[in-house]
Amino acid sequence: MFRRRRPELVTLITRQGCHLCELAAPVVESAAVQAGARYEVRDVDADPADVAAYSVKVPVVLLDGVEHAYWEVDEKALRRALRL
Repeated sequence: MFRRRRPELVTLITRQGCHLCELAAPVVESAAVQAGARYEVRDVDADPADVAAYSVKVPVVLLDGVEHAYWEVDEKALRRALRL
């Protein structure tokens, strides 16, 4: 059976003044830290490519650059994906 490796980078894409982003941030950061993954936060409005890809979806969680969740973060699903 093939087992995927644990994600090394957890990215939270946010926007200033986003209520859902404020709710997601501590959940995502805590899970990333517990998994031993690097954690970064990006402002969607700082990069035209992020605006094009994620503007209507924030907050967005990426695991090693692959979209995992948007709008709301399911903590259990995130923890499963991080192998916690």
